[in-house]
Amino acid sequence: MGSSIDIRLETLTGPRAGGAGLPSNGKAFFIETFGCQMNVHDSEKVAGVLLGRGYQQVHQPDDADVVFFNTCSIREKAAQKVFSRLGLLRPGQAPTKIIGVLGCVAQQEGEEIFERAPWVSLVCGSASYRKLPDLLAQIESGNRRVMGLDLDVDETFETELTRRDNPFRAYLTIIEGCDKACTYCVVPLTRGPERSRASAVILEEVRHLVDFGYSEIQLLGQTVNSYRDPSPRGMNFAELLVAVAQVAGIRRVRFTTSHPRDFHPEIVQAIEAVPAVCNHVHLPVQSGSTRVLAAMQRTYTREEYLDIIAMIRASKRPISITSDIIVGFPGETEADFEETLSLLDLVQYDGGFSFKFSPRPNTPAQHMEDSVPEEEKGRRLAVLQEKQRGIQLARNEALIGQTFEVLVDGCSSRVEQWAGRTSCHRVLNFTSPCAGSASAGASLLGQYVQVKVKRAGPNSLVGERIT
Repeated sequence: MGSSIDIRLETLTGPRAGGAGLPSNGKAFFIETFGCQMNVHDSEKVAGVLLGRGYQQVHQPDDADVVFFNTCSIREKAAQKVFSRLGLLRPGQAPTKIIGVLGCVAQQEGEEIFERAPWVSLVCGSASYRKLPDLLAQIESGNRRVMGLDLDVDETFETELTRRDNPFRAYLTIIEGCDKACTYCVVPLTRGPERSRASAVILEEVRHLVDFGYSEIQLLGQTVNSYRDPSPRGMNFAELLVAVAQVAGIRRVRFTTSHPRDFHPEIVQAIEAVPAVCNHVHLPVQSGSTRVLAAMQRTYTREEYLDIIAMIRASKRPISITSDIIVGFPGETEADFEETLSLLDLVQYDGGFSFKFSPRPNTPAQHMEDSVPEEEKGRRLAVLQEKQRGIQLARNEALIGQTFEVLVDGCSSRVEQWAGRTSCHRVLNFTSPCAGSASAGASLLGQYVQVKVKRAGPNSLVGERIT
């Protein structure tokens, strides 16, 4: 299921307060984003929709007529943070504004948001962002509470105009939703079923992004490698990777997040054969225990996951691997946790994200006995993160002396330091005069340069430019 409609896509780039050349209706909006790259890109779509209708974007909620919180509900702490922000805007503590909650918490909580924060006027899920101007018009005409919570619609992909906040790399959604049934996860409920875009529409958008100067594209999806081309062309994910990489002007293609069940050898072959496909795979494991994986309904065993890792590591082109891990899932024993630690030793991840389990509403795990005390969850998380930190340090130190191509995307004038990412997704900092010189600063930003690694830490590399 997906949309094969040939959409009109325009792109606005840069951290501007409004859209150049667009009409203004005199109203301003502010949006704060919580969560993953999908949410960041969703906020770009929301900004594009509103800029195209005459709104201007501002960078402080005090300056806005409309304040949006684009939310993530994958973990309890993220949802709590949203309601904490809402509390700062309750009547009496902020000027009269339209307050809107967008994204996964909006889809999950629905009308309950109005009960918890009565000053909220709008609740809108990700599939209804095109309707935002109409929803806002309803509020301005006197409706106190408005909702847009449609899920199973093709409109998810039909945003007419997208504001791009990063001038060097562009996010591009290729699949929305999820058909998996992980017992801890709310994504199938908040994002709906998997819906892939037609390959021709994706490639048209890539060519359009090249016209705007983008050379690095990041393909997005809750399970990005589950992509199935709904058009007669019938591309699989690996074929799409190659097709995007072959678009004239594209220098790098990234993708996230992959699911182990759909990670096939063709993906490794594409990375190995096509230099423009970045040699980095984010492959969440969640647990190193087959017993816990079964309780999570992750659809693979520890051994099957390690087989995929072995396939990736066997590539002739080195591929960095990162992951997500949950500690303290209901029923996780000390032996289960030790299996997760031993998995880290076996896989040698180059980076990752780890979290304490927190039950999410309307998921099967919410009704499981949460047998691991919070204090023990915290201990396990600290142990795991310390082990992973040591692994990352050792793997980064092994890169000292090597030279990498870096896409430069930042410069700190205070320390005359440039920053960028390698194809394998490592942050590489290097020094070069950039303070006090606009021309010097502009000379490297957005450029691809060769940098030789001189030092390493657990989270980044330090080097010098090779000219």
